[in-house]
Amino acid sequence: MSHVLVERPEEGIALVRLHRPEVRNALGLELRQELAAGFRELGADAAVRCIVLTGGPEFFAAGADLRALVDATPVDLLLRDTQRLWQSLVECPAPVIAAVNGFALGGGCELAMHADMIVAGESASFGQPEIRVGIMPGAGGTQRLTRAVGKFKAMKLLLTGEPMTAREAEAMGLVTEVVPDAEVLERALTLARKVAHMPPLAVRQIKEVVLAGQDASLAEALLLERKAFQLLFATRDQKEGMWAFLDKRKPAFEGR
Repeated sequence: MSHVLVERPEEGIALVRLHRPEVRNALGLELRQELAAGFRELGADAAVRCIVLTGGPEFFAAGADLRALVDATPVDLLLRDTQRLWQSLVECPAPVIAAVNGFALGGGCELAMHADMIVAGESASFGQPEIRVGIMPGAGGTQRLTRAVGKFKAMKLLLTGEPMTAREAEAMGLVTEVVPDAEVLERALTLARKVAHMPPLAVRQIKEVVLAGQDASLAEALLLERKAFQLLFATRDQKEGMWAFLDKRKPAFEGR
């Protein structure tokens, strides 16, 4: 049985579901491999303009599969090369919206942080509890969390292993929106629908510049922004968007 289900609920939108309910979507190697393959395929498809990533109504992903790790050696981990699997999410050109219900802990929290937006249910919880089992985050938990919420909040979460509620995560800047549990997926799809109707090349340039600029100096990041801004004036969508605005009509973006 597949551990990752990929659906196309409507034009321009892909829905990726983690499907390992018997272990609360624990991120075993097979699931990560399927997830990586799915994102590689979707990222290469120009028709996919936005991706929603979700788990189940009671849990997003409860973390790593500890049974597969408890007796692992450093060489075992090296040979698994799991950072290569995460890279397909990092490199996905289409925006990704995580729709989170329930637990997003450890690797589940790291997975959610690979998204560009996070919509969380009111009962969702986020955290990096790896320290409680004698290890530390290994898929970006120390780095993405710190960049999202700052050093002092991140240190508390990382060093105590305590989870945070969805409202706390929103206040810290980790979560985009908090909505009632039953509305999480529909709200994420609504946002995806809005993104999918925007000019695709502008959407991709915005994502690329935001992500690349995070680790650059302000001067370098502003240069990236300026060049991408200038490049978009070579697109048909720029002409269409501006003329549609001036003509007071709805634009028809082509992704060209």
